[in-house]
Amino acid sequence: MKKTISISWMKNMAFEADIEGHKITMDASTKVGGENKGPTPKPLLMASLGGCTAMDVISLARKMRQDVESFDIEMEADLTETHPMHYTHIKLIYKFKGTNLDPEKLKKAVTLSQDKYCGVSETLRKTVDISYEIVIL
Repeated sequence: MKKTISISWMKNMAFEADIEGHKITMDASTKVGGENKGPTPKPLLMASLGGCTAMDVISLARKMRQDVESFDIEMEADLTETHPMHYTHIKLIYKFKGTNLDPEKLKKAVTLSQDKYCGVSETLRKTVDISYEIVIL
């Protein structure tokens, strides 16, 4: 299956991605000639990882009859200081709030996402150490 995304130069350091009809502006900081009109590409990569696993986890938690009232993922990453700058480690902190949440079922949902379903995680894991923590509020 082939996927196509187009990237168009707007001006200066700003680019617009067209992803299945959704527009996302990317830009650089003012320090390097951008106008800070949007996120830079590397944080979008992290957001893709977070979004991918979040969709898996909430779907699995629902199937496991977990009454999740709120669910957030905080992410931390280590970036090299030399070029090409890249992530060496990404940590996901899954935060759940709800009624009668079963820690084992939530752990299973996260593990299944990380080990079986999340394609972004699978792609990144080949070059980046990925770890996670589960917090029930």
